[in-house]
Amino acid sequence: MNNPLKRSLWTILALGLLLALFWALRPAPMQVRISPVQQGYFAETIEDEGRTRLRETYSISAPIDGYLHRVVLEPGDSVQAGQVLFSLEPAPAPALDARSLEQAREQVSAAQARLLAAKAGLDSSLQERRYAEQEYQRHQGLQQQGVISATQLDRLRHDWQRAQAAERVATAAVEVARYEVENARAVLAITDGSRSGEERLLKVLAPVNGLVLQRQRCCEGVIMAGAPVLTLGDLNQLEVQVDLLSADAVRVRPGMPVELERWGGDSSLQGLVRRIEPAGFTRVSALGVDEQRVPVLVSIESGPELWQQLGEGYRVEARFLLWQQHDAISIPSSALFREQYQGESRWAVFVVANGKARLRWVTPGRRSGLSTQIEAGLTAGEKVITHPPASLHDGDAVRW
Repeated sequence: MNNPLKRSLWTILALGLLLALFWALRPAPMQVRISPVQQGYFAETIEDEGRTRLRETYSISAPIDGYLHRVVLEPGDSVQAGQVLFSLEPAPAPALDARSLEQAREQVSAAQARLLAAKAGLDSSLQERRYAEQEYQRHQGLQQQGVISATQLDRLRHDWQRAQAAERVATAAVEVARYEVENARAVLAITDGSRSGEERLLKVLAPVNGLVLQRQRCCEGVIMAGAPVLTLGDLNQLEVQVDLLSADAVRVRPGMPVELERWGGDSSLQGLVRRIEPAGFTRVSALGVDEQRVPVLVSIESGPELWQQLGEGYRVEARFLLWQQHDAISIPSSALFREQYQGESRWAVFVVANGKARLRWVTPGRRSGLSTQIEAGLTAGEKVITHPPASLHDGDAVRW
């Protein structure tokens, strides 16, 4: 083989080795995840857990100290206004021990003796009044004849009036003594304790139409005035309370639409913000962080036939619609990152073009969950890299 041909073969062989070495040592394309740029409906929302509650409830309690009869109504039972909810009677009289019984008997005897003394006093006052009256009438004729003076007649009339007043006092004393005898006999009549009976029942009526929500007392027994027995409510007044973070609550307005989900039904329910309470409270999160929460009340606008199984205190998830657009450009929020540009920190994304990552400056808008609206910098259909690694640079080859 001549030298020119041999040199050509060696040259080709060297070029092949160099090409193989370059191919083996070149950087491999970086593995990334991509997501297409979406164009369509986009809504900025706030999501949080809530619970159902009744706008008005009625706690029915015992109006007096007494003996409660068994409450037959159970939670879930319907009641009508004016219906008897439960009955109670005055507390049973306490039983008397041997000492108290003997004292009661002695009090009856003492009261009877005072009654006899009062009657005797009344008889004496009656005789005094009659005598004074006769004296006055007899001397009245003598004064007309001029036998006695007018002063003597006035003194006799005064004695008669005093006798009349003493008779009235004695009559009242007899009545008081008679009442004392009756009271002492009433104490002695019930020596072993007894209930008042059916004739003295106090019946508590339902104030409104509704359902029994809770039953605090079911069995009969002594009950104190003010002790709760039943709680009533009307499920047609059901609403939802959502305790939002204070930073989210300031963005909510009355009348704002709310979507209620994961309440147990097949479809979501529609609601409206009815009230944002002005006072917040502190609640400790599951991570042990103090959070400032604000109660937001949501009225259920969907028909009651769609949520008949809902009751008070049920869990729901509420989505508050803050803003919406039907042709918005949006990407996953994980594709955004901050990058320095001419000494200023700006938002950017990596767009995949011809197998390479290209840095693109963007203007993000509103955020909702895991998505972000893009106001400028992207068009629908482009592919952006989600969760871009810190080692990725503009122009790097990528694969997915």
